[in-house]
Amino acid sequence: MADKPKINLNRIKMPKQEPEIRAHNFDEVATGYTLEMAKEEAGRCIQCKKRNCVAGCPVNVNIPEFVMALRDGDMWGAVDQLKANNALPGICGRVCPQESQCEFVCTLGKKGAPIAIGRLERFVADWECDQSDKPKPQIAPSTGKKVAIVGSGPAGLTTAADLAKLGHQITLFEALHVAGGVLMYGIPEFRLPKGIVQGEVDYVKTLGVDVRLNSVIGKIDTIDELLADSYDAIFLGTGAGLPMFLGLPGENLNGIYSANEYLTRTNLMKAYLFPEYDTPIKKSRRVVVIGGGNVAMDSARCAMRLGAEEVYIVYRRSREELPARAEEVENAEEEGIIFKLLTNPKRFIGDENGWVTQMECLEMELGEPDDSGRRRPIVKEGSEFLIDVDTVVVALGTTPNPLIPSTTPGLDTTRKGTVVAEEETGKTVKDKVWAGGDLVTGAATVISAMGAGKRAAAAIDAYLKG
Repeated sequence: MADKPKINLNRIKMPKQEPEIRAHNFDEVATGYTLEMAKEEAGRCIQCKKRNCVAGCPVNVNIPEFVMALRDGDMWGAVDQLKANNALPGICGRVCPQESQCEFVCTLGKKGAPIAIGRLERFVADWECDQSDKPKPQIAPSTGKKVAIVGSGPAGLTTAADLAKLGHQITLFEALHVAGGVLMYGIPEFRLPKGIVQGEVDYVKTLGVDVRLNSVIGKIDTIDELLADSYDAIFLGTGAGLPMFLGLPGENLNGIYSANEYLTRTNLMKAYLFPEYDTPIKKSRRVVVIGGGNVAMDSARCAMRLGAEEVYIVYRRSREELPARAEEVENAEEEGIIFKLLTNPKRFIGDENGWVTQMECLEMELGEPDDSGRRRPIVKEGSEFLIDVDTVVVALGTTPNPLIPSTTPGLDTTRKGTVVAEEETGKTVKDKVWAGGDLVTGAATVISAMGAGKRAAAAIDAYLKG
């Protein structure tokens, strides 16, 4: 009996720009696998029977099948398997936290490095994008049913794609001048190129989805007016775009931004391409970003690329509690971002013209775990100190915009402003209305919003078919 081939427990490293180069441009940091690298990495998959990776994916991508097709060089087969359950693979391959989901439960991870599922997903999606002669997607015969989808972020795009494939007539309303939601305004070009996002939006359009831009639902039409206008069902996927602030003295000084504003100016309004795009954003020398999540990392890394000499991350807990992806923290450190951990702001100090010049901070220490399971930060008495700063970015999270709840009688919300909806179906208490993504959960991940969109699409389809 022949010996079984040895399994390679070391996954193929992702090529990246060197830190000293990428810290000064907005080109994508990771440059992607070659075909040979992708096939070698795919060859590490042992095609185990339990399919833990599929169970660990919020949208249940056919991971073993697309990986095996890639390994065998069947690229269109890989595309078909990947897109059977995921309309946005080029996005997911870049920003989905695979390390805590599909890769976390990969069987190989028990002995060594798990399969680089996200990197392979990105490779297959990018390969398809480069093909000029794409097959037309299969769409079921028309059901004659009309569905309005409000918001073109990951939840809305996923719901639209799934329902369109099932033969329903879909109109997708987007408040901004481009579709994509947070994928366009929130995530920087160097992490998620906007051409990739628009390519995924174009794919959704090929399914027959009518995308209407500059359409603020709650202003031009209310939800009840849409229902009266012959729509048989509505899905709300408007996200959580309302920034949270600290409520500290001096927070209204000039030079203090919410992360939403800072990233929107940089990404959607192209401040990094000034003067080609005449977007006003302060030329900074010393920047402090308050927060420890992915949005904080994005803001800090944008500030560095926009020409700041020093950029600080101020976070009240230790490195172990940082909520950002380990990959993004590592990239930020490599690029020269300075981490001031166990530090919390106390107040902001400005000059006679109303511009921020300093931030007074407190040193913290960690006590017992709080409701989040993380150790509670406690102030060290008498530990105040000052940081010189000319720009501050507050990246503490977001809540949903109240426009739709305030204009929609019968839609229940929580005290945090999120819409109440069933977890498994997305159904709200209002007849014919479903919701999902950050609007329901509060700020979360792209892939969790997509999972909510898929569940809602299945529920809406079942409702429309009686």
